[in-house]
Amino acid sequence: MVIAKEGVALSEDDIVLLRMLASGLPIEAIARRLGLSERTVRRRMRAVCDQLGFRTPIEAVVWAARQGLV
Repeated sequence: MVIAKEGVALSEDDIVLLRMLASGLPIEAIARRLGLSERTVRRRMRAVCDQLGFRTPIEAVVWAARQGLV
């Protein structure tokens, strides 16, 4: 677990997902690499955004980059 914004903890899987998005991979490629469905990847990204209080995945990626997580 990585302590994130205001005591919110992100799992290593969440960080991996953010890193993949930050690298420019599309959802379809991320899903293939993780062995998940595209829908599952979108749900997990939505959950990360909700935990961090962001409306869009790009906001979460930018925040993670500024924190040195990606």
